[in-house]
Amino acid sequence: MVLFWPIQQELDCINTNGDILGKIKFDASTDKHFFDPSDESISISDEDKANIAERLVGLDSGKHTIPMQDDD
Repeated sequence: MVLFWPIQQELDCINTNGDILGKIKFDASTDKHFFDPSDESISISDEDKANIAERLVGLDSGKHTIPMQDDD
């Protein structure tokens, strides 16, 4: 299981051990979301990879959104 935690306009991807696996970011030039691993030394399980891939597809299709942070 991966927890997706919104930080500004990105999502932190956190595994069940509390490790930050990386961030999901948006690339405006390609109009697609992508996963940016935070630390290559952290092993990402196949289940976590599948959860991240599913979230990426959901974000690109509009099924999921990244909540915008209101700093006012």
